[in-house]
Parts: sequence; C-alpha cells; structure tokens
Amino acid sequence: MNDEDELIQLALAGKSTAFETLVLRYQDRLYTAMISVVGSADEAEDVVQESFIQAYLKLDTFQRNSRFFTWLYRIAFNFALARRRRRKNHQSLDESRENSGAEPEFDGDGPDLRMSRNEDIQLVHRALALLSEDHRSILVLREMEDLAYEDIADVLKISIGTVRSRLNRARAALKQQLEKFPEWNPES
Repeated sequence: MNDEDELIQLALAGKSTAFETLVLRYQDRLYTAMISVVGSADEAEDVVQESFIQAYLKLDTFQRNSRFFTWLYRIAFNFALARRRRRKNHQSLDESRENSGAEPEFDGDGPDLRMSRNEDIQLVHRALALLSEDHRSILVLREMEDLAYEDIADVLKISIGTVRSRLNRARAALKQQLEKFPEWNPES
C-alpha cells in the first residue's frame, strides 16, 4: 500500500487530516490546470473547491483503478465544463488573461528573451481560446498537465486510440490558428 492509498483509507475511516493532506498535495496542481480550462483564476478557485468537496463526499466510490489525482481531475474537469457551458457572457481574451494570471515568469533569461516568450505564450493562449472544447481540453491535459495517454483516456472517458487521434487533430488545429497570427514566429 502506498502513501496515497493509506491516506485514502484513513480518510474513509473518518480521519479528516488524511483528506487534508490529499488536498494540500494536489490543490495547487489542480488549480493551475483549471485556470487553463476555465480561463479565470476566480472560477478556477471555485471549481477546485467544489471538486474537493465532491471528492470528499464521493471518496467511497473511488475504485483505485487510476491515480487519485486522475480521478480528482476528472471531477474538476466536469465541473469546469459545466461552468463554461452555463456561462452566458464570454470574456474578451485580454480579460481572460488578466483574470487568470497564467503567464509564467522565466527567471534567468534576459528581458528580450523573456518578453519574446511572454508574447509567444499570449499567442498560444489566444489560439487555444479559438479551439473547440475537445481540442483545448486534450491539449491542456497533455501539454500543460503532462498527463499520460492512459490518464487522459480515463479523464475524458475515451479510448487511448481516440486520445492519440484527437491529440494529433488538436495540435494541427492549434498550429493552424497560430499561423493566422502575423506576429507568430515558430522559430523564436
């Protein structure tokens, strides 16, 4: 039995500190992932909170045929998709970027290189926003969250073959969107 299994067993036995440990272990990673899915730091925070509540309430249904984070991510992903569908007012890309604060800092590089990377990141975010929900979701899971194909299949409830084909189509769609931006320079 590994540490995660032990924490789950303790949480199921009523030890709230065990579930707290799981929350502390995964909350930042889940939050970062949800920002990419919902596009807003505030919404991501709400999704993560709802997800942990749901995970706690449904912990006894966790079958352990996947990692706990994969199961938790699936819960959060479903909440995020439901929120996106309910949201009537779409934010502008600038508002979304401002709310998410998702642009990472690159330490150690000169200001020109840092500025160039930030511009590239902004273009990728703009292009991602133009993709279908299916394409955006699979790219976030693979490229930003670095999930294995098996975990992506589990999260999205699709076969591994579908993961591969959808990921290829999503990458092609992202490239196509990026090429529409005159400022995009793939060699930078």
